[in-house]
Amino acid sequence: MSIVQDLRSLPLFQGISEARLEQLVATFRTVTHKAGTVLFRPGDTATQFELLTKGEVSIEEPKAEQSSASADAPPVRFDLRPLAPLGELGALTGLPRSTTATATTDVELLSVNVSDLLGFFEANGDIGFAFYKNLLGLVSDKVRRDRSRIEDMRTNIVRTQKEMKKLREVVLAAAETEISKPVFETLETLIDKNRRANYRVSPTASYPAHVRLDDGRVIPVLEVSEGHVKVAGRTQDLTADPSFWAGVLVVPTSEILLSGSVLREGEGGVVVKLDKPIEEYKVKLDDYTTRVQLLDFVV
Repeated sequence: MSIVQDLRSLPLFQGISEARLEQLVATFRTVTHKAGTVLFRPGDTATQFELLTKGEVSIEEPKAEQSSASADAPPVRFDLRPLAPLGELGALTGLPRSTTATATTDVELLSVNVSDLLGFFEANGDIGFAFYKNLLGLVSDKVRRDRSRIEDMRTNIVRTQKEMKKLREVVLAAAETEISKPVFETLETLIDKNRRANYRVSPTASYPAHVRLDDGRVIPVLEVSEGHVKVAGRTQDLTADPSFWAGVLVVPTSEILLSGSVLREGEGGVVVKLDKPIEEYKVKLDDYTTRVQLLDFVV
């Protein structure tokens, strides 16, 4: 069976005739990699759309992204075999890679520059239309699955929160022992971290957020919630006194005066624990985070 006939079995290429698929395949070039080669890592930006035609590739999630309670749990891993697209959503949407792809054997790929592929679709509208229709179907399926998983997670979080509060009351009502205090404090910490105020959203290019400092500098916001804001840069760029920070959160619909203290600094930016805002600003902040979350559903 030819590569063109094989492609027709993939959801991305359904509804495209063999003759038109032959034209599409002609834009690809063959690329080979030795076993052990890392094809991409989390954070990488995809520049190529690739199809695995020979060999085997492992797709592995970083430990930090896994839901396992154990830090020693093995990473989630999937093995790809021909014929299979390799990281097609990242390549076609521009989203950074979230997994690591490693050639577990010598592999052969069909590869095309993303800009060349998009140019081909512009010049061949019928192929582009069918391809994007198939891509939209795949994304829609993914969104439905993600929504189902998120709803299960939300239900479990609410149930867990309620049970932890009940257990906290049981500890308070019981006779005090040497484990009463550590158990109570642990429950208090978990209940507080599980509050809605700590659920973060990431601003998007279409609905951005920035922090404006007293000296007029504007710094991108990476994440924001009712209780925290994470901004790009370092603590020394944000404030001279980590125990106190104040600034203006600038979002498309309004400006929100915030204050707080630096909680931690890492390679990704600075996390500020926010003081409770006045009601006017709390309403505006809730409005912004809700709008950003709704973008996930619009997709």
